[in-house]
Amino acid sequence: MPDYRNIDLHKIALTVIEKYGFDFVMAKPVLDEINALDPRKLSDGRQGEAGDLRELLWSSIDNTESMDLDQLEYCLRGNNDEIMVKVAIADVDLFVPKNSQTDVYASRNGTSVYTGIDVFPLLPARLSTELTSLLPGTDHYAMVIEFGVFPDGAVTPGAVYRALIRNKAKLIYEEIGDWIEGKTGVPASVEGVPGLKEQLELQDEAAERLSKFRVEQGALEFDTIEAKPVIREEKVVALIIQEKNRARSIIENFMIAANFTMSQFLRSAGVPMIQRVVRVPKNWEGIMKVAAAYHETLPLQPDAKALEQFLHKRKIADPGIFPDLSLTIVKLLGPGEYVMLEPQADSIGHFGLAIMDYIHGTAPNRRYVDVIIQRLLKSVLYKQPCPYTRDELVDCAARCTDRDEAANKVERFMRKAAAAVLLSGRIGESFDAIVTGVSEKGTYARIITPPAEGRVMRGEKGLFIGQKIRVRLIGMDPYKGQIDFEGVQNILQSPKS
Repeated sequence: MPDYRNIDLHKIALTVIEKYGFDFVMAKPVLDEINALDPRKLSDGRQGEAGDLRELLWSSIDNTESMDLDQLEYCLRGNNDEIMVKVAIADVDLFVPKNSQTDVYASRNGTSVYTGIDVFPLLPARLSTELTSLLPGTDHYAMVIEFGVFPDGAVTPGAVYRALIRNKAKLIYEEIGDWIEGKTGVPASVEGVPGLKEQLELQDEAAERLSKFRVEQGALEFDTIEAKPVIREEKVVALIIQEKNRARSIIENFMIAANFTMSQFLRSAGVPMIQRVVRVPKNWEGIMKVAAAYHETLPLQPDAKALEQFLHKRKIADPGIFPDLSLTIVKLLGPGEYVMLEPQADSIGHFGLAIMDYIHGTAPNRRYVDVIIQRLLKSVLYKQPCPYTRDELVDCAARCTDRDEAANKVERFMRKAAAAVLLSGRIGESFDAIVTGVSEKGTYARIITPPAEGRVMRGEKGLFIGQKIRVRLIGMDPYKGQIDFEGVQNILQSPKS
């Protein structure tokens, strides 16, 4: 077996990117257009109509390495204990007008791709990590979305408008999450900004309200494991798991509410849009079988609340395998997709979020469909004709769905490639593992340390999802994104009741 520890994962990433139809090579007209941008002179003729909200205590929460910041948040307590939330979204359309060279380039790829090794950005770096990124220390034009959160978690959609804003603090998920959860003291990044501690506590209160309400409505709460490679001196030295925490919950819940608000805004204006939907689960029968393995019975017809109750019960009963159970259910639910929605048409809805009107409009630096939504919002604000025909929106929705699925395939491939490199030289070793998938396509298991998933090629008969087993590593190939195991011992014979 070859030793893959010194393999060039950058080359593999480029190969996989090309395999799935992405092209991040910028032609000269795109580069010329980007290099010619002068933010001091840039204008769409509407800057004078934008409000000035620079004095508000805006902040961002993101990953440590993130420089393509799309959104900022700010809260204040209103009447009747309502919490008013403002979400500011980078005005990418100001720098990337429809049909510009950069717009055509971005529409082709549809999304940023994060391989864990390299980032392939939707927009050229000068835009996504500089001009259109809401980094601290610079004034930015943004789309502001307002909504109210009542004590019971119900959301009241508010206004949508443009404003000039300024980020006061670039915060990190792990630092803020550990502090909010009481694991550490107040981070220096928070203590150094007067009032920010109280601001974040209010944001956390609003997010907790939103989360509780969404679960009561049947929104599905998942914990999925996505291991990221740790690279030192061009070598994979570890895989780390990105865990959910309350800081991530703030952003997740605020973005869901903001996207709902934008959808309601466009629907009220009678404008066609692209919605993000998850239809009735593609394999509800499979989900029923998974529940039955845990001695639970789900209704014959898809029922989000019943499924959420099952998931909540399993999380309490066995939190160790819950991320793998979550991943199994996510696969059986089927992927989300983008669809064009006529102004008066009924929404398909998002089964996993238990919400009917939902779009993607909060990450225009990272997703092209969000740029489209931004242009639709502006057309309403400025009483201009819709910038897209129905046919254009249908085509854009199909293209963005295709590119979103392709990006997911690239990212999954690269996670396995990095894991294969890390495991190189360990053929024949045995590991504790959990069965993560059983279907006609094969049986899969995730080893606990390092958290790497592979296919069980031998000894897979009779295995079931969630089963704890011992596996032996029998092969890997990072060029193919493959890790192969054989089952050697069943540790747990049946799921816990």
